[in-house]
Amino acid sequence: MLITFGLLGLSICAVWLPSLQVGKKSSISPWLLLFIGAIAAGFLAGYLSWQAIIELGVLGIAAYFAGRSEATRAQRIVLGTVTAVLALALAMHRLPGFHNPLLIAHMKFSADAAPFTQYANFDKAAVGLILLAFLCHRARSVSDWKEVLWRTAPIAVLTAVSTIAVAIALGYVRPDLKLSSYTPIFLVTNLLFTCVAEEAFFRGFLQDRLAKALNPIRFGEQVAILCSGLLFGIAHAGGGSRYMLFATLAGFGYAYSYSRVRRIVGPIIVHFT
Repeated sequence: MLITFGLLGLSICAVWLPSLQVGKKSSISPWLLLFIGAIAAGFLAGYLSWQAIIELGVLGIAAYFAGRSEATRAQRIVLGTVTAVLALALAMHRLPGFHNPLLIAHMKFSADAAPFTQYANFDKAAVGLILLAFLCHRARSVSDWKEVLWRTAPIAVLTAVSTIAVAIALGYVRPDLKLSSYTPIFLVTNLLFTCVAEEAFFRGFLQDRLAKALNPIRFGEQVAILCSGLLFGIAHAGGGSRYMLFATLAGFGYAYSYSRVRRIVGPIIVHFT
């Protein structure tokens, strides 16, 4: 498990690295090499079947061609739709072939807390990686990173404080500060396998395309932010009405941060915060 998901996590981080030269005219991306290694390790360990590998391959091909500048408008619409449907189905664990390992089951971190369960989800993390690599705008220079961090920091603080404050005010959570032995695993897994995947889909893919489509319309950017936040909240409806409210509130913060920086790392930072 450590090899499989370690390689998968490294492949997500490697998306920001430049391609490696192979000969004089060819190059290959480091993230792709690591991703192939993760798939091979996952297959040998029994976490993935051939069916899962085919599903990821189809998603990768659709996303790659949907993001090419040479694609016609019709091709972008068709391939974008295929990408969205496959990405959503994989992220929601609706497609067979994946046997995601259980990290922690029904753990109560406080005496009166709801039990917590977490899986290492290869399918959802792979969706984030593929969308990140082929369809998301990324920070590519030191100046890019500085601008993103400068503009994102206040949004991250405001989003976190307001969401938690509303959750406390409505009695959904209460403060019980602690650092458990599971905290590092939760943080790494949440960042790489949840924040990246959800922001790549809802912001880097959906919001970016919606904003471009609505660009000629007055307040088109604001409508894209509103739709992005609402869709994110609806996606969390399974947790109940109050949980959907908190997800929507947070989603507005993530969406606004993306509109400010147009780099996917912005909403990832806000989400992780």
